[in-house]
Amino acid sequence: MPMNVLLDLWDTPFALPPFAAIRDEDFAPAFEEALARARTAIMAIAEGPATDFAGVIEALELAEADLDRVAGVFYNLAGADSNEAREALQRDLAPKMSAFSSEITNNKALFGKIEALWQARADLALTAEQARVLELYRRMFVRSGAALDGAAAERLTAVKARLAVLGTQFSQNLLADERSWFMELSEADLEGLPDFVVETARAAGAERGLGPVVTLNRSLIVPFLQFSPRRALRQRAYEAWVARGANGGATDNRGIAVEILALRHERAQLLGYADFAAYKLEPEMAKTPAAVRDLLMRVWAPARAKALADAAVLEAMLVADGGTGPLEAWDWRYYSEKRRRAEHDLDEAALKPYLSLEAMLGAMFDCATRLFGLEFREIEGPFYHPDVRGWEVTRKEAHVAVFLGDYFARGSKRSGAWCSAMQSQRKLGADVRPIVVNVCNFAKGDPCLLSYDDARTLFHEFGHALHQMLSDVTYGFISGTSVARDFVELPSQLYEHWLEVPAVLEAHARHWQTGAPMPADMLKRLLDAGTYDQGFATVEFVASALVDLEFHTGTPPADPMQKQAEVLEALGMPRAIRMRHATPHFAHVFSGDGYSSGYYSYMWSEVMDADAFAAFEEAGDPFDPETAARLEKFILSAGGSEEAEALYLKFRGKMPGVEALLKGRGLLDAA
Repeated sequence: MPMNVLLDLWDTPFALPPFAAIRDEDFAPAFEEALARARTAIMAIAEGPATDFAGVIEALELAEADLDRVAGVFYNLAGADSNEAREALQRDLAPKMSAFSSEITNNKALFGKIEALWQARADLALTAEQARVLELYRRMFVRSGAALDGAAAERLTAVKARLAVLGTQFSQNLLADERSWFMELSEADLEGLPDFVVETARAAGAERGLGPVVTLNRSLIVPFLQFSPRRALRQRAYEAWVARGANGGATDNRGIAVEILALRHERAQLLGYADFAAYKLEPEMAKTPAAVRDLLMRVWAPARAKALADAAVLEAMLVADGGTGPLEAWDWRYYSEKRRRAEHDLDEAALKPYLSLEAMLGAMFDCATRLFGLEFREIEGPFYHPDVRGWEVTRKEAHVAVFLGDYFARGSKRSGAWCSAMQSQRKLGADVRPIVVNVCNFAKGDPCLLSYDDARTLFHEFGHALHQMLSDVTYGFISGTSVARDFVELPSQLYEHWLEVPAVLEAHARHWQTGAPMPADMLKRLLDAGTYDQGFATVEFVASALVDLEFHTGTPPADPMQKQAEVLEALGMPRAIRMRHATPHFAHVFSGDGYSSGYYSYMWSEVMDADAFAAFEEAGDPFDPETAARLEKFILSAGGSEEAEALYLKFRGKMPGVEALLKGRGLLDAA
């Protein structure tokens, strides 16, 4: 085939993709060639003479190297900087990549070799890591249908291909709705809004050749809902926000959700499971839907009680303002912000000048230096977008990783925040160092000023990045974040705790203009308000997690919207709080299988992260070197080399109860 930059060996610093030389038209032929090479390599393993661990498992580990490289670039771009060409190719690739995956796991000769190794494992003198990799390969093949034959195997292949198409369509519909809606604001509509909201609204409008606008980007719509005194505008913006994916027409996701749930149920039953939740949870820490439900309901009762008490206070404020009750969902953030100012003397507009993106990046990197000895040196691009920045990560002058940060919202980027890897760490074949990407959707400004929640998000995603960067395993299959879904959020949520360490904010929360540190009384008020409004935050999360679980337990609903309403009614959902992610825009659950029947994972991990940070507190130092070394050895560097519970026990010595979570959210005495 003609030369293709995506398939060349990249002679670039740190083996970064040569972004400036990559064209959209390069991707399709690169995927075609990389898939062909992978098929040839895998067929040689399946049909060749090798029957040992190196000839089968290690060969499989390296068989898709070109495909991994091409996909690592493309899928990062498809999420963070999409365009029509990339979206069209993503739709075209979805069934092809699914078919390729099914082709591998349906290969009876290949599965036979893996099964033979598994049966003979006691005699193979495998290392502990090799034994784990073999176990996970076999589990992947079995759970993918390798043991099925005939019509059942063919149907499972078709189901998975269709699910891949639907997940891509769901995600693209959501992106289309998010970037198409905006609400123009008159100068009078700007009254009462802090300067940072006004500037963000003007910048968003300027991108469209208009005056100030509100968009559906969280970094703009949330502060608008917090500060706008115009109730009718808040209602209009809020209703557009929660209607994403449910506006009728070509981008409506409700029908897609129906089909996805039905196909997932069929997939599970083809594999011998009662329902999709039973299938999905089997390899996770939770193991069963009952265990998930038990955790969520233990948190729900105190969270709901706290939220209802808060709602009564906020509704009284609404009425005192001359408003007509009851309190509505578009009122909560506005009156909660007013209450926070009154009770904690804490004004987000006054806080943000001390929380510039530059200052919080400094705090984020400084914590990693003090905990793990990492150093960060900014490097020049070009990267895949002008907004992206890059750093070389070193330790004792040795190269550890490349870290890319893509922090600003734009129409080509899907909503939310995430961490991904263009290249994951492994030692097999070569010492491959990771290229890790954090993506956020902060409102771009000069400078970019963050809310405290934004700063938490920054630290959260960097916790995932550390899990990738500090990975120290031989096999890419268990590298970095390749762990149980309800364990993967532990490093990210744990890292958020260092933002709450007073010394960190004392050192780094400095006014972007004067350089003055955050006043001591403001810092104290900020930290004292750490559990403020946690009834609201917990209720909106747990409601989403329980709806996700019920969707995938038992017979799938013919009408997910009706099922969603029934679940919320049975829970006694407070009127003025909605699910954090309603079904038509629940991308965690419907854009792919990652968090399907698994949205609870954040809370499962939170039980551990509260306990894990307590280990540092018990040592008397949030940067205690011995505790940090244990954290790196047993959690951050270990990847999926052992079961999650075994790794946590090695770090902490015991498993925690839900009390640490309730205490951390200020809900321990709320029931």
